[in-house]
Amino acid sequence: MADPRLHDPAWHGRLFWALAALLLAWPLLRATEFRPAALFDAQALQVSGHFLASFVPPRLDAEFLRQLAQDSWRTVAMATAGLTLGFVIAVPLALGAVASLSVSGLSGRMARVPALLRQGVRAVAIVLRSVPELVWALVFVRVVGLGPTAGVLAIALTYGGMLGKVYADILESGDAAPAQALLRNGAGRLQAFFYALLPAQAAELASYTVYRWECAIRSSVVLGFVGAGGLGQAMDGSMKMFNGGEVASMLLVFMLLVALADRLSRWLREALA
Repeated sequence: MADPRLHDPAWHGRLFWALAALLLAWPLLRATEFRPAALFDAQALQVSGHFLASFVPPRLDAEFLRQLAQDSWRTVAMATAGLTLGFVIAVPLALGAVASLSVSGLSGRMARVPALLRQGVRAVAIVLRSVPELVWALVFVRVVGLGPTAGVLAIALTYGGMLGKVYADILESGDAAPAQALLRNGAGRLQAFFYALLPAQAAELASYTVYRWECAIRSSVVLGFVGAGGLGQAMDGSMKMFNGGEVASMLLVFMLLVALADRLSRWLREALA
């Protein structure tokens, strides 16, 4: 007889929800025509094998590495400039959406006009982040032409909406009592933000910002495929020419950039903790 201490009393519920998840996932997989068996087709395996084999050895000659460094710098610059502009957009959106900074809300229920203004600010953030940066890039490529400018503007708008929404959620998840105490004693909204909300949430805000910078680097690479320049545009050309060695070198640089962003995020969390 099995030891009753080893029996999981909740296994019936876990089994039920696991089966329910599978039943819900099945029609979704059917709708997307998900056929993993196609990956193991003989012809698909042959094509993939030839392409992956061309990754070895990576291209490492001086001329190519010089060009790769320039493209990498352009990609990082595009991501950083776009995120900086997005930050400029996000901070006012976040401050306008945080209910704990509302003076009228100190009495219990927020006044009608401030409540409508906060809903409007959140609606702006929804509009900005609901349009993918790839779509923004295609629009701006037609306006400003090919090059990093279109990528910077695309990242700025999409990430401005994302950062504004998440910043507001992070600030509202903390203890609102210190900020409200400052407001009741005559402090301004910015003072309540800098002296009450920001110190308590600085580590999480910094970590999320660095994570978004990492995402912006990935987005910059993708935007390069539509003419925004950088590593993405160079990778697009190399893939079209089936030059696996160049693609391998670019992927290695890309992984290095992501690893550096991860290290920076960890350092900031430790420094601000």
